[in-house]
Amino acid sequence: MIQRFRCKSCRTRFSSSTLSDTFRQKKRRINRPLLNLISSNVSMRRSAQILGVHRNTIERRLPFLAKRCRNANEKILHQFKGRIFNIQIDDLITKENSKLKPLSVSIAVDEDRRTILALEVSRIPAFGHLAKLARKKYGERKDEHFEGLTRLFQTITPLVSTEVSIKSDEHQRYPRLVSTYLPRSRHTQFKSERSCVAGQGELKKVQFDPLFVVNHTCALLRANVNRLIRKTWCTTKNPAMLKNHLEIYQYFHNEMLIRNRVTPV
Repeated sequence: MIQRFRCKSCRTRFSSSTLSDTFRQKKRRINRPLLNLISSNVSMRRSAQILGVHRNTIERRLPFLAKRCRNANEKILHQFKGRIFNIQIDDLITKENSKLKPLSVSIAVDEDRRTILALEVSRIPAFGHLAKLARKKYGERKDEHFEGLTRLFQTITPLVSTEVSIKSDEHQRYPRLVSTYLPRSRHTQFKSERSCVAGQGELKKVQFDPLFVVNHTCALLRANVNRLIRKTWCTTKNPAMLKNHLEIYQYFHNEMLIRNRVTPV
């Protein structure tokens, strides 16, 4: 129940939610359940059915929740500022409505706490056997991966120690950005290993994986964010909405899956 008030001097009416970020929202009750649902492999359309609202309400509520979670993520990570000494970096490939229009999700994870430090989405051109078909159907597609990685490093640089240890695969763009933003760090690159069926291809078929933390986090992303599942009809139509969805999952992951866990994963 929302408490209402009236000023005795000017007779102006207001409520306890007037200065809140939920002002004029008719269904505030769905905010927390929606956050849990879309971070637990439930699609937006099914979330609308479960919560008893129209799917357009869910679509409009996603940017609002993302803004809330973005502010919360900054506060959560601020407490670790300068005390992060080991991180792992990788990229997860997904699509924008079609495999001919791929997207790259760049991710940085704290190796010790398993906390997600940053997530960035960027458009990339199709590669491999789909490259020729993609150019024929959609024309040249701009490669925004370097800009996405730049935003990632700009986000994590204030959080980590100046002599942080960075682990990644042998992607050719990582060394340049590491030397630019974290010149005193120790950067170790590992050869990519063959993936296994578990984790939708994110986990590797080796006895010891030096990048297990970031690979396992990518597997969790594919398992809990419905639009990232490899074989799904819930595809991303707008990269900005994928970014919003990832902001929400980052909060859910760091607060619900990591901080509140009873036993180590």
